[in-house]
Amino acid sequence: MKRIRIYHLTEYSFSEPVELSNHTLLLRPREGHDIRIASSRLLVEPDHSVKWYRDIYGNSVGIVRIHKPSNRLRIESEVVIENYATRPLDFLVDERAVTYPFPFEPEERLDLLPYRTHTWPNDTKSLKEWVYHFWKPGEAIETYVLLDRMSKAIVSECGYNMREEPGVQTPDETLKQKSGSCRDFATLFIEACRYLGFAARFASGYLHNPGSNQHGSTHAWSEVYLPGAGWIGFDNTSGLVTGSEHIATAVHRHPESIPPVSGSFMGSGNVTSTMKVEVAVAQI
Repeated sequence: MKRIRIYHLTEYSFSEPVELSNHTLLLRPREGHDIRIASSRLLVEPDHSVKWYRDIYGNSVGIVRIHKPSNRLRIESEVVIENYATRPLDFLVDERAVTYPFPFEPEERLDLLPYRTHTWPNDTKSLKEWVYHFWKPGEAIETYVLLDRMSKAIVSECGYNMREEPGVQTPDETLKQKSGSCRDFATLFIEACRYLGFAARFASGYLHNPGSNQHGSTHAWSEVYLPGAGWIGFDNTSGLVTGSEHIATAVHRHPESIPPVSGSFMGSGNVTSTMKVEVAVAQI
């Protein structure tokens, strides 16, 4: 078991007081048999109120209401978790799903429909050409081997680019440019999995990477549902299966729907703004 501290600061500064809309927070890690929140602290300035709820994906969502105009919004979160996920490859796939292609049970097909539906249906032609490098119709292949090859191919074929623009690239754009951010790589992998009939979803959270010069970072990856094993995470930036270093705060069928902090403001046409973000993830 690891105890990990996650610090996340988002601060907006404005050249004049502005009206701030309700801001949505996805900062609390998803709890389960492998993750438990030991303590949490949330500080928000200026004067505000916070309401929490669970959305349809089981994400813990905070809604911050700012009570008066301000030229500053500071959101500071500190969470300490106990992480029990130490063996990422220790899962058992149902016998019927060991080899691809495999059938889903009728109730699974109904529940998994949103995760098998393309977000970018117009990109299926380029996806078809790409996935056929790893699998041909009529071929039987071990399911995990197929997924692992596709994930590792993204790492070997594409260069990492830390894009600060909002949103994600379409799979077609990533395949053409051969570059992208973690969220772009996860999006490509998810859409490729859906083309092959898998159920896949987008995961957003934090990366604890003690071997790097960074003190942790926000990160994005993909998860694929395998009968008997559940949702298995694939980090399409490193090519690895996710483990204790990956701490999810939210999952969604659509990759543009779960930023850590989102909201808007209203001001005069002359108002300017700056944003500061600090993230630190460390074992304690």
